Amino acid sequence: MPERQKRKGDNMEGQKVFRIGPFRPPSEAKSLLLQVTQGCTWNKCRFCQMYRHVPFKVFSVDSIKGDIDVMKYYADLALECRDTQGQWDLQTMNSMLKNMSRPEAECAQLIFNWVINGGKTVFLQDGNTLALSASKLKEVVNYLKEVFPRIERITSYGRAQTLAQVTKEEYKELKNAGLDRIHSGFESGSQEVLDFINKGVDVEELIQAGKNIKAGGIELSVYFMPGIGGKALSEKNAAGMAHVVNQVNPDYVRIRTAVIKEGTELWNEYKCGKMKLCSDDDKVKEIRQLINLAEACDGRLVSDHIVNLLQNVEGSLKEDRALMLEEIDKYLERPEVERKMYQIARRSGRADSIEYLDGLHEIQKNQLQKMVLAYGTEEQWNERINDMLSRYI
Repeated sequence: MPERQKRKGDNMEGQKVFRIGPFRPPSEAKSLLLQVTQGCTWNKCRFCQMYRHVPFKVFSVDSIKGDIDVMKYYADLALECRDTQGQWDLQTMNSMLKNMSRPEAECAQLIFNWVINGGKTVFLQDGNTLALSASKLKEVVNYLKEVFPRIERITSYGRAQTLAQVTKEEYKELKNAGLDRIHSGFESGSQEVLDFINKGVDVEELIQAGKNIKAGGIELSVYFMPGIGGKALSEKNAAGMAHVVNQVNPDYVRIRTAVIKEGTELWNEYKCGKMKLCSDDDKVKEIRQLINLAEACDGRLVSDHIVNLLQNVEGSLKEDRALMLEEIDKYLERPEVERKMYQIARRSGRADSIEYLDGLHEIQKNQLQKMVLAYGTEEQWNERINDMLSRYI
């Protein structure tokens, strides 16, 4: 969608629409999405295709405020459909949507749903909003809070190299304006792994970014990708991430199991024999190593994505460490064939914990076992699991 040239609710075609970016964290499913930048400033990670064909762009503050004005227009329409008892007239809302153009209806529907769900949280898109500059982002956040004073949480993505260049004082100003949390894909804390995936950032920049954000009073949510370095770098990947987590003490460490997508540079490395895929067991062991080594962090480990094998392994890295390790060991202590049976069930969307197997009838167990035995080599099995995971990315 072209950058807006007018304000107060009209784009260049005279329709009341706003930009909608393609991505958000699962934790922001009910948040209002406000696009501040487009794409990624780096866009060279060897595992990522998210923005590969999207040119990076920073939108002007005036343009972003124009989007907020449109959002306010639709929010006011939604509020007109609520009675004094707080009940929503969904029939009237649907009638409004039918009388709008398709682009307008898409925008209005998002705002209607947001308002109905409380209208309390906002997520700033896309991959690196601080590229707008801290001062301009502060102006956007201030305006957002002015227009929607009931907002309770504003969060954003940020690339670590850019985040490291923002000072503690600037983060404090952003926090005072209303920015509450920053999500950043650290992926690993090993320089060898970061170089291998061409992350374009140094370990010290990860640590500096994290410390500055925390010192500014903003919550930090970092992402770890078990398996992203392949078998050769598996142990270093986990140990390095534990080192960074101990140095930074983020509020959240979110697990994003590595999936090597066909068409990426890492996929080509694998097909050429230069990289071996990690098994699901390898990835679980990386998570175990991270939990075991992250002794100086009291943040939460979060497993909120369907690609994670053991989604029930989450909790405080300080208070729940023993419980999380116990859950992992329950899985690892199972016979190999049962672990693979669970992997198939989980990747098929049928299971969320290893105990799933205990409730199966013998016929169901035999079916899963036959699927496991159909794959000859370990490499073939790992590729099959990776293919199943690719459907979710």
